[in-house]
Amino acid sequence: MPIRIAAVRRTALGLALSLSLGVSLAQPVASSATSTAAAPGDDFFTYANSEWLDKTEIPADQAEWGSFSALDADVTQRLRKLIEAIDAGKARGESRQIADYYAAFMDEAGIEARGLAPLQPELDKIAAIADKRQLARALGATLRADVDALNSTQFHTGNLFGLWVAQGLDDTRHYVPYLLQGGLGLPDRAYYLDDNPHMAALREQYQAYIAAQLARAGFDDAAGRAARVMAFETRLAQSHVSREDSEEVQKANNHWTLNDFAAKAPGLDWAEFFKAAGLGDQRRFMVWQPSGISGGAALVASEDLATWKDYLSFHLINHFARVLPKAFADAQFAFQGTALAGTPQQPDRWKRGINETSAALSDPLGHLYVDHYFPAEYKQRITAMVANVIAAFNQRIDRLDWMAPATRAEAKAKLKTLYVGVGYPEHWRAWTGLKVEPHDALGNLLRSERFHLAQQLAKLHQPVDRREWAMAAQEVNAVNMPLQNALNFPAAILQSPYFDPKASDARNYGAIGATIGHEISHSFDNEGAQFDAQGRMRDWWTPADGAHFKTATAALAAQYSAYRPFPDLAVNGQQTLSENLADLAGLNASYDAYRAAAKFAPDQIGADREFFLGFAESWREKVRESAARQQVITNGHAPARYRAYTVRNLDAWYRAFDVQPGQALYLAPEQRVRVW
Repeated sequence: MPIRIAAVRRTALGLALSLSLGVSLAQPVASSATSTAAAPGDDFFTYANSEWLDKTEIPADQAEWGSFSALDADVTQRLRKLIEAIDAGKARGESRQIADYYAAFMDEAGIEARGLAPLQPELDKIAAIADKRQLARALGATLRADVDALNSTQFHTGNLFGLWVAQGLDDTRHYVPYLLQGGLGLPDRAYYLDDNPHMAALREQYQAYIAAQLARAGFDDAAGRAARVMAFETRLAQSHVSREDSEEVQKANNHWTLNDFAAKAPGLDWAEFFKAAGLGDQRRFMVWQPSGISGGAALVASEDLATWKDYLSFHLINHFARVLPKAFADAQFAFQGTALAGTPQQPDRWKRGINETSAALSDPLGHLYVDHYFPAEYKQRITAMVANVIAAFNQRIDRLDWMAPATRAEAKAKLKTLYVGVGYPEHWRAWTGLKVEPHDALGNLLRSERFHLAQQLAKLHQPVDRREWAMAAQEVNAVNMPLQNALNFPAAILQSPYFDPKASDARNYGAIGATIGHEISHSFDNEGAQFDAQGRMRDWWTPADGAHFKTATAALAAQYSAYRPFPDLAVNGQQTLSENLADLAGLNASYDAYRAAAKFAPDQIGADREFFLGFAESWREKVRESAARQQVITNGHAPARYRAYTVRNLDAWYRAFDVQPGQALYLAPEQRVRVW
C-alpha cells in the first residue's frame, strides 16, 4: 500500500532483493572512498563507491547487492545460529514453534516423499467448484491480509483481490478493511500490456512456466490451460489501475458499503465472497482501485468455470511451490528468480528456511533476535539521534519563508505527536494459537497465513493502536505510517554500516541519520502531507502554501524523470516522488542535526565530506539488468545511484567537494529543489 512507506528496501518476487555493503558487521565502514575514477560533481555515486564497485560481484543467488543486502545476509546468519541453537526436544512455546517451523521447511526428504499429497485437498476443493456462487466462496477463502505491502499496489500471489486492515482515511478512530486489485502472476499490468520485445519474451516464458507447473501436477492439456490462464490474466491486467495512479491517495479514498459492490462491481456474489473471507459482518469498506475491483468481478461473470479452475489451480501450485517437491520449487525460481530478476542461482535452502520462518513467526523470532543482538545502548543512542533530527526538522519549518503561520502550526503539530518506535515494539504479539508441526511444511505455511489473517481481522473489532508495528525487529528496513503518524526503525537496521558506534557523528548522521530523516520526512512528502497530526486525510494547507508545495515537488519529479538507466527506460519521477522528497528533506534535516552535534568540529569541510560520503556509501548497489528494469517499472523508489544524487540539491555539498558549473550534477542555485 502506498500509505505505508518503506524507507529504502525494495522487495520483489518473494525474494529479498535489497542493497548492501560488502563488509562484515565487525568492520567499520571504510572512510577512504575518494577515488579519482569519477569527479564528485560528475558522478558522486561512483566517486564515493568506485573501489567497492570494482571489487564487488553480485552473489550468484542475488538479483542485486549493496548496502542493505550484505547487512540482511549477516542478520540471516545470526538468525540461523539462534534457531539451530534451540533444542527442539526440550523447547516449549514460541521457541518450539520456531524450531519446528524451520525443521519442517528443511525436511527435504519428507517433502519429496509426500509429493503433492499435502496440497491435494486444496486442489480438490477447486475441482469441486460447480457454479459461480461456489466460485465466489472459493475466491473469498483465498483472500489474505497483507501487513507488509510497503509501496505495493499489486498483489502477485494469484489472489484476485488483496486485503489491508488499517485506520480509515477519514476516520482514524476505527480500523476498516481496504480491498485492493490483485490476481496477476507477473509483477505489474505493464508486463501484460507493454508492446516491446523484452515484455513479449517474458510473457512467453510465463505462459510456458504455467504449463510446466500444471503438467508437473498431473493436469492434461497443460499448454491449452496455460494459454487460457494467460489470456485471462491479460484481461484482468487491462482493468488494473496503473502504478502511478495507485500512488495518488486521493484516488483511493473510495467508501463502499456492502450494497455498493453489487452496483459498482457486478458479476461476483459479494455476500458469499465476504462471508468466506471472514468479512461477513463488515458493512463499510475502502476500495483502493475501483476499476481493478470491478474488472475482477466482471470476469467472474464472463469467464467460464473451467478457466477459473485452471487459474486457481495454477496459482495454488505457484503459491506453495516453495514447500512442494524440489521440481516445483526449482521451476518457480527458474522463472521468478532467473527470468524475471536475472538471478542465476537459487539461495541455499537454509536461507530460504530462515526467511520463511521469519515471515511466519515475525514477533517470536524478532524477540529472540533483540534479546541477543540489540544492546540497550543502541536504542538509547538512536533515540537521541531521532530527537535531534526531529528538532532540526522543526527548525527548518520555522525558517520556511513561504509557509503561512496556520500551515506551520499544523506541520509542527505532526512532529509533536509523531510516534517513533526504535528497535522493537512495546508489546510483543503472541503466537500461541498457531499450530506448527515439525514435518508439515505446507500445512505450517497454510496455517500461518490463516493465523495472520485472523490477527488482522480481529483488529476490526478492536480500538486503533497507533503504536502498532508494521515491521519485524529482525527486518533490515524502516517505515513511516501516515495514518498512525508513526515510524518504525527495526533493530536489524540499527547497526553497522548504517549505525556504527565507533564512527564519527558526521558519518552516522550521513547514513542512519539520513534514514531517520527520510522516515520523518515521509510525513511531509506528497502523500504524507495529506494527513494531519491524528493521521486523518485532511487538507491542512493554505491555498498559497499548497500551490508552492506542488510547484516545488513538480520540479523534483522532473529532475528524476530526466534520469535514464536504460536507453529505452527512464525513471518515473512522479511514481518515485514520495521517496525522492523524503530523501531530500531527510538529508537536509540530518545535515542540520549533524552540524548541531558537531558545531565545534575544527574541520567543517572534512566533516561535511564524511557526512555526504556516508550518505552515498549507504546506497552502494549493483543490480542485474532484469531486476533493475523491474524496479524502474514497478517500484516507488528510484534506483540507488540516483538516490545518491540527492546531494546535488544541497548547497553544502557544493562547498564540500568544490563542485563547479559544467559538471554533470551541477545545478544552479535557483534550480536546486528546496521544499522543507
